[in-house]
Amino acid sequence: MNKSNDHVNGVVFDYDSGIIPPPYSNVYRLSLDWSNSDLIAGLELHYTDREDLSEDEILDEGFTTNDDFSFTGKLDPVWKKVVSIAFEKVKWSGKQLDEGGLTLSAIEGGKIGNAKVPAEQEMWQLLAQDIIQAIYETSKKEAPLTVNYRQVTNEESVDCSITMNFSNREAVFTSRNLSRTINWEYAVQLLKLVFSPDYNYEIAKETPGTKRGAYIECGDGYWHELGKGVINIDTSFDAVGKIKDGFENLIEE
Repeated sequence: MNKSNDHVNGVVFDYDSGIIPPPYSNVYRLSLDWSNSDLIAGLELHYTDREDLSEDEILDEGFTTNDDFSFTGKLDPVWKKVVSIAFEKVKWSGKQLDEGGLTLSAIEGGKIGNAKVPAEQEMWQLLAQDIIQAIYETSKKEAPLTVNYRQVTNEESVDCSITMNFSNREAVFTSRNLSRTINWEYAVQLLKLVFSPDYNYEIAKETPGTKRGAYIECGDGYWHELGKGVINIDTSFDAVGKIKDGFENLIEE
């Protein structure tokens, strides 16, 4: 273990979205403190520079007029393990942030240390987003995401689903009325594929198809047929095929 991190008993993430325009622009402070037996999380999220936008302009982008959020409470201890392991391996850029980004501060002996810039910005920002999602689920602000899938062959029709529980970092696969926990990273990568193609909502249906094929519903109630209503954006990358493979592998296990 890195000796300099032996006494770290928490991490504070400070983020500024920088030059991103409103209503998307935001700042947040996310703290994880495991100095006592529980993992205590704190989040202060504030959306910035919305004064010059009309209510309609904010709503049209899928936001509300009050998206700021604050939370203090217990989080599942699995996140202590994830963050502490990542923090042990952190590489520092040695630079200051110019146009927004994320800094990290260690909590040692109840005190927050100096903010430093991690070199792997994207990785740390994605990790922070995962933890924020865990907070949203823990506080009941949002429900876990469930993606439903139907595979119809000549022999049978199989319905299955993946539910992503960020609150305790568990991915649950359900098929034929049986549920099992599956590898978290596998589920994350599969869902990245799920959200990468283009979905044609004009031909989406409210019920899954019954003819031979594969159908998917991404948590919003609309079913799409892979290959017809779900189309690869990049011709050199077959996301649709990989989605089918990913679910087939789970069904066959």
